[in-house]
Amino acid sequence: MTTDWNLTTLLAALGGVVLVGLLAQGWWSARKAGPRRAEPVTPAGDRHEPSLGANGAAGGEPPITLDGHEAGGLPDLRTLDETVPAVARARKASTRIDALIDAIATLTPESPVSGEMALSHLPGSRRAGTKPFQVEGLNADSGEWELPHPGQRYTEFQAGLQMANRSGALNEIEYSEFVQKIQGFADGVGAMPEFPDMLDVVARARELDQFAAGHDAQLAIVLRARGAAWTLGFVQQGALRHGFVPGAIPGRLVLPAAEEGAPPLLTLNFDAQAALADDPQTSSLRDLTLSLDVLQTPEALEPFATWQESARSLARDFEADVCDDRGQVLNLHAFQSIGQELAELYKSLAARDLTAGSAVARRLFS
Repeated sequence: MTTDWNLTTLLAALGGVVLVGLLAQGWWSARKAGPRRAEPVTPAGDRHEPSLGANGAAGGEPPITLDGHEAGGLPDLRTLDETVPAVARARKASTRIDALIDAIATLTPESPVSGEMALSHLPGSRRAGTKPFQVEGLNADSGEWELPHPGQRYTEFQAGLQMANRSGALNEIEYSEFVQKIQGFADGVGAMPEFPDMLDVVARARELDQFAAGHDAQLAIVLRARGAAWTLGFVQQGALRHGFVPGAIPGRLVLPAAEEGAPPLLTLNFDAQAALADDPQTSSLRDLTLSLDVLQTPEALEPFATWQESARSLARDFEADVCDDRGQVLNLHAFQSIGQELAELYKSLAARDLTAGSAVARRLFS
């Protein structure tokens, strides 16, 4: 009797162990089938997992392909004229106007104009259609071109209208709008404007646009999950280890450039809706797009090598395949071919004085 009771108890206990084992196996299978989550962060000075929140990063950017051609419109990565460094010109240095890509109007006042007066008559918008323009004054004391400032006096003004960007070439309507706005400024400060011929400017703009279209390069590869999907928290945490930080628009992480105010070196894009989720651990992502805007970074910084290495490192950590925009897995030969084409591209740009990463190239290819 005792022996039977002990056997019954033993069998019941073994059954419980097996049941627990089956439950654990089921939980583990379900866990593996679900999105991969961020690892818990060991408390160290109240560290928190980074969150994109409202300042997350850039979804909604157009698809871009490995051959350097985009499939849609182009994002405005930055205000074209606010962060570019000074560019040497034939005259005194100008911070924002360059004859390579700008149509330049000159304005000669009858007498020096105060900065206060100049500022009060500047156009409210420094754009003509899709093309930005700037108005600079020749400082009477320093002899340098600058944006008008209070307390200064200016003996001459110049207005530069960008002739092309990724929105296309300057057209007659945009040029007429520019002339109208600058004429109003000239009347306000008592200056005589001199504008370049419209037909000549439009012809130059078309030629510049054709060159830019044939020498643009925006590279993108897709990181596609091989197994389980990723949560937003997992992506943020993994990308942070490789130097990426939240961008300015939901759906975008960026690898910042070392140069202050420069465009990001790389961008990592994903579904913007996932970026806006209340709980980063409930989202599910299977694709990330790693992009390099070639013309925004100097060749000397080896952005292409950084792009390749980041792709491989992220793919390894995220257990992802590296694919092109058609979903084809890329091999080493594909990267070598792209690298050879980029070497020729850099030479062509330098021959035109539009070196990749220069202020003028960043404005033109924006």
